[in-house]
Formats: sequence, C-alpha cells, structure tokens
Amino acid sequence: MPKVKYVLLDCDNTLVLSERLAFEACTELANEILEKHNISDRYTVEQLLETFVGQNFRGMMKGLQEKHNFTMSPAEIDDYVDQEVGAVTLKLSQKATECPGASAELAKLKEQGYPMSVVSTSAKPRVVASLKKVGIDHYFPNEHVYSAATTLNPPSSKPDPAIYLHACKELGVKPEECVTVEDSKSGATAAKRAGIPLIGYVGVYRIEEGEEKEKQMAKLLTEECGAKVIMYNWTEFQDCLKKVEADD
Repeated sequence: MPKVKYVLLDCDNTLVLSERLAFEACTELANEILEKHNISDRYTVEQLLETFVGQNFRGMMKGLQEKHNFTMSPAEIDDYVDQEVGAVTLKLSQKATECPGASAELAKLKEQGYPMSVVSTSAKPRVVASLKKVGIDHYFPNEHVYSAATTLNPPSSKPDPAIYLHACKELGVKPEECVTVEDSKSGATAAKRAGIPLIGYVGVYRIEEGEEKEKQMAKLLTEECGAKVIMYNWTEFQDCLKKVEADD
C-alpha cells in the first residue's frame, strides 16, 4: 500500500489509560438503572469491563436492556448519557494517565509530518478531558477529534464503522490510505469493517490484567479482527507503521 496519509488513533486504553477509570464512574449508574427497572443483578467494575469494554455508555445501556430484558425510554437514555459524561469527564480530568510511551511516539509522528486524528467511541468531552490531562491535546485540533457518541447524528458505537467512515470523509482520505491503532475487539472490528489497516495494541492488558490476557487479545485482534501487526509497547510503533506501509 502507499505511504500512510493519515494516522487515526483510538483514545481509551490506547493513548490514555482511561477505561478502568471510566468504568468506575459508570458502574454506579449502570446499577442504578438496573435497580430502577427492578432487575436484581448488579455489576462490579470488573464485570462491567469484561462485558462492555470498547463500548460507550449508550451502547452499554442497549446491551443491558437486551441482556436483562427491559426497556428504557429515549428520554431516560439521554438523561443517563448526560449523567455519565459528566461523571466520567470529571474523573478522567483528575486521574487519567497516558499509555506508557504514547506521547513520545506522537512527537515522532508530528516531526515526520504524519497528520493525526482521534477516532473514539466515547463522548467527545470525555476524550478531550483525557487528552488534556496527559498533555497530548495539542497534537489533535478539536475538529480532528471524532466521537461516535457525540459527532454522529444519530449517535453510534464501535463496532459500527460509522465513526471511522465519517472521519475519513471529513479528512478527505480513503480508509485504505490510513492506519489506526485499537486495543479492543469492538474498536478493531469497526476498523476492519471500515477497511482501515489496523495495528492492534495489547500492552494495556499486561499493565492491567497480566501476560495471559495480553496473549489472548493479541490472538483475538489478529485472528478475528485482521490486525496487520500487534504492538506490545508504544516504543514498537515505528516498526509497526513500517510493516503496514510495506504491506501490499
């Protein structure tokens, strides 16, 4: 393929260690919803992560309704989305940290002249708060931060490829002219469906869950989601990018 024209990057647990913090904030809301609808089940942060990682809160509520067989009104969903965005944004603005080595690689990409954009499933205020907290927001102009939950109308969530296709259209590039980095099955599936070459990042799993989970995700992102190459640490990014660019 020709030299990559645009580097598209997921945010949560790809650039910023934000997923667990976000799920801490939304677990209480998820359990409140279940109680309100007379569902006896409750989730821990770990259980919610295992079930819904890579989805935004709107997608999570859809999943909860399907799994537990209840119905929320559109107004109720919108209200909880607003509550979750506020709670998560506050927590991330206080506690988010970068995925080790990410900022150094962004600096190299900028120096090399690669244009970059964030393409996330999460609400835009949450994404912007994460980027600002770890000091990498200057790499991504506001208009180049795309959110499936906020940018699209109607809102969407990965694995729907809509946000990737929208970003490519807005940026004036074809999906196959880009590369993206994703850590989750839902995000990687969205990239695959959009036709965007994928670098699968699994280093976050070693950090948060251990080596075995890292191996499992490397296998999944390769075999099920079509990752061109697996990145275990951000220091490997340049080599991964070269492999993608050399791929016919």
